[in-house]
Amino acid sequence: MADRQVHIMVVGAHAGDAELMAGGLLAKYHQMGHKTSIVHMTLGEKGNRNLTPDEYAVQKRKEAQAAAEILGADTYFLPYKDAELPNDDEAAYKLCDIIRLAKPNLLITHWEGSIHKDHTNTCLIVRNAQFYAALPTIKRELPAHGCWSLTYAENWEDPKGFVPDTYVDITSAYDTFIEAAMQYEMVSGKISSFRYREYYEALATTRGCLSNFGKAECYMMPEGALVRKADRFPSF
Repeated sequence: MADRQVHIMVVGAHAGDAELMAGGLLAKYHQMGHKTSIVHMTLGEKGNRNLTPDEYAVQKRKEAQAAAEILGADTYFLPYKDAELPNDDEAAYKLCDIIRLAKPNLLITHWEGSIHKDHTNTCLIVRNAQFYAALPTIKRELPAHGCWSLTYAENWEDPKGFVPDTYVDITSAYDTFIEAAMQYEMVSGKISSFRYREYYEALATTRGCLSNFGKAECYMMPEGALVRKADRFPSF
């Protein structure tokens, strides 16, 4: 275990997003003895042509819980509907409450340049929730918690303006990442025509080639940061 205990929280728009974007990082940090958690803004329950949204929601929740158990992450579910996630203060305050409860010191979420409005709104909600959670003058049930680090993960639907500048070696956690991702039926290719598993396997290999690691994940730090290549997330 590293000397400094950290807590990484990944916020995804739909169940499955957080695991695909940052599953390797979550698995690696859990293996190192750190705390990790996942927040699902929605279950992504409208993406199955053979099940009703209510039926698929039950399945997606079970899949999310199974994936989180493999990754060693705590899991939080917000009550919003797939494709209907609002970018408003109510959503930001709900996430603010989770941040104050869980006390992460790194937030990871979608980049705003997405083709999916739920992804874009999640990015904006996270920014506001981070701000609200840190302000003592915003009175909620729990006291303020300042989580000052925020970064953006790579997702195939969030390409516009995403320029990776942080490469993290996930080689040691790669198999766990794939096992967790495969808990989702959509990743196995049984639901979506998009080849999720192949894409993210190839992406981990490509990012590994660019960083001289076996397998890697990419992140984008706030504007002004430098390119980073490390065996763990920079600053921790």
